[in-house]
Amino acid sequence: MQNRTAYNSGAGPSPEDLDACLTVELASVLSAARRRATRDGDRQVDTAHLLHGLLESDPAVREVVDPEGDRTARLLGYLVQRSIGYGLQWHGTVEDSGAVPMVAEGGVPGWSPAAAAAMDGALDRAHARYAMHAGCLDLLAALVDDSECRAVEVLRRASVDTVLLAVRLDRQTQEAVADEF
Repeated sequence: MQNRTAYNSGAGPSPEDLDACLTVELASVLSAARRRATRDGDRQVDTAHLLHGLLESDPAVREVVDPEGDRTARLLGYLVQRSIGYGLQWHGTVEDSGAVPMVAEGGVPGWSPAAAAAMDGALDRAHARYAMHAGCLDLLAALVDDSECRAVEVLRRASVDTVLLAVRLDRQTQEAVADEF
């Protein structure tokens, strides 16, 4: 099994360069997550915003998260409820899963530390498979790597086995690397 560390201590790309490192689909997910955070009155994009965008936008994400197709509606329901019910305890707080040290300065403006680490992990995962751009499944894998983030909390609440999901995502990555060679 691969090392499941989601954070790379490197500085990562600048915000201007980030779009050049993403697939069009993932860039769209990030835009949706930013809009959702703003609409919800949250100061930062967190991992639950990212998961919500992934589930709404990418059929491959829905397929790998919910192969039987019976949990996607529940997942989206929990994510939609975050401003009126489930997830209300998160409102106005900074997501700090403990996966990375809390950064007072120098973090990514508008992103929780866990969300920034997930983006960094998605880029690392894409580079590990020799891809030029990180995609939606790369971000999903990076989210699942952080067992204490809000996205994983939502997945578990909807009865998604996140350990099995991580295995499926790792298998897909290994197959993609093998197909390249």
